[in-house]
Formats: sequence, C-alpha cells, structure tokens
Amino acid sequence: MEESSPLSDVWIESNRGWALTVMDWLLDSDPAIRWQVMRDLTHEPADRVAAERSKVASEGWGARLLSLQGPDGHWGGGSLFPEWTSTTHTLLVLRYMGLDPTSAQARRAVALVRDNVKWDHAGQAYFSGEVEPCINGKAVAIGAYFGQDVSGIVERLLGEQLSDGGWNCEAERGSTRSSFHSTIDVLEGLLQYERSVGASPKQTAARRKAEAYLLDRRMFRRLSTGAVVDPEWLQFSFPPRYLYDVLRGLDHMRSARVEPDQRVAEAIELVKSKPDDDGRWPLENPHPGSVYFDMDEGEGKPSRWNTLRALRVLDWYEHGPSALPR
Repeated sequence: MEESSPLSDVWIESNRGWALTVMDWLLDSDPAIRWQVMRDLTHEPADRVAAERSKVASEGWGARLLSLQGPDGHWGGGSLFPEWTSTTHTLLVLRYMGLDPTSAQARRAVALVRDNVKWDHAGQAYFSGEVEPCINGKAVAIGAYFGQDVSGIVERLLGEQLSDGGWNCEAERGSTRSSFHSTIDVLEGLLQYERSVGASPKQTAARRKAEAYLLDRRMFRRLSTGAVVDPEWLQFSFPPRYLYDVLRGLDHMRSARVEPDQRVAEAIELVKSKPDDDGRWPLENPHPGSVYFDMDEGEGKPSRWNTLRALRVLDWYEHGPSALPR
C-alpha cells in the first residue's frame, strides 16, 4: 500500500475535474456529514473534528431526531417496530451520525431508553437484549456506543456463532448456514464493543472469523458456485437498516482496519463504477417504510452519505488501515 496522504489530495490528482467540488458539496451539509468528512477524507486536526462533531447533538438532523423521543424513552412507540421510526432504528441512525455519546443530550436520551424501553418480543429490558442475533447485534452496537452494559448479549452472540463463521436469525428454527444480513449486524456490534469496552481474544477471534466469512465470499458471492447471492446487495442503500449491501460490508472492513486484499478487489471495482459524471455516488434501493425525514434527495439522486462512505472505502483500499484516523 502507498504511504498515506489526505484523500482530497489523492482524489484531486486522479480526478482533478471534480474532486474539489465534491469535497465542497460534502462539507456544505449537516454536521453529521461534515465531521466525518473532516476526520476521514480531509484529515483535519482532532480538535476541529471534535468541535464539528459536537454540533450533531444541537443542530440539524441529530437534534431533530433527539427532539422526537417520547417522555417514556421511545421513538415511534416501540423498541423495534414500526420500521423505521422505532427506538432501535432511530438510535442506529444517531450512531451513524456520530452523536457524541458523552454529550448531555445523548446521556439523557439513552437513560430514558435504559429505564423504560422493553423489547417487543417478550418485554426484556432493552440493554439485556432479545433472542435473535441480528437484533442483538444492533443492541450491542447501540449499547456499547452509548456506554451501556451489553456484556451479557455479547456472550450470547459468541455462543451462537455458526461453524461457517457467521450468524443467522433463523438458527433457532434449524438453519445451519450463516446470513450476510445477520452477520453484518453482529460484526458491527462486536467491533463497537471492542472499541468502547475492550475485547478478549475470544471476542476478537469470533469477529475475525466472521469477517473471513464475508471476505471468502468476495463480499457478495456464494462460496459454492461463485454466483451473486442477491443483486440488491450490489446497490448502495442508506441507512442500511438490517440489510446487507456491498458498501456496508466494505465500510465495516475499513472501520475494523482489515488489511485489504484480492478478496475485496471485485467489490472495490463495483464501488468505482458507481459515481456520476460529477463524482457523486447515488442513493440506491432505499428500503421502504416510514421515516421522520429524508437525509438525501431521493433514489437515483446524489447521496452525501454514499459518497462519504465510498470515498473513505477507496482511501482504505488504496492506502491500507495504517492511513486511517485513530
């Protein structure tokens, strides 16, 4: 891998016609986008990044979502449903936005969830988890990010890993093959737990085995035949909800600081094929359901979220994990 330099410089050299315009477009956005662009693409000083990130709690999309929480701690009246306005899906979006978990706004909102919200399944306490790995993966990601004790859920998930390396929400009903959808949910949760709490060798080994499950399948192909598992995975959605797609998988590998190799090469070529003539990645396949508000202009239109994620994935592929911010 080449030595690190800010992606803005790299992209300007190879795409001089539109790179600066794309960066300006990304920065002319909500704080939830801006701080991640500053950290991941233009490599601004840490204090400037932190100052921009702090605005997520008090301005724009983050503040709007926080204001919609009910006095009983719920969003949308339920823990997992309705899609996509429930407590779980709202907290996931706030995590994607990078809401500072130490902010007063985040602490207050999460305390209300901890003290009041129960799972729709059987009334379990929210941060005690539910029964399905895909849901529990989300609960770990949310709980670990926002400073809650989800160690019990982590132990349950480690005991449910299938022999091929991943997880499947249908395992309780007899499935012995992993699901990309369930596996990416659990992977994101385990990685967040490692970062927020720390990890045992057992936890890290489980995560790496699950990452190998995706990598060995080239991020979207069947191991047995090499066929594309699902054409929808070749489209880049945001928010991804509980569903897998190639960009979501690659962004996890980047975040986990996996060393890129030939197993991601075809998926990277897919990412490179997507930008429009102005260098902006479109929103594809938005998952149907109610939302509080849109964060992009619509299907097929340029998406700041997809452009941000695609550019930082390409940066990781070009320079390796050593180039990533700590």
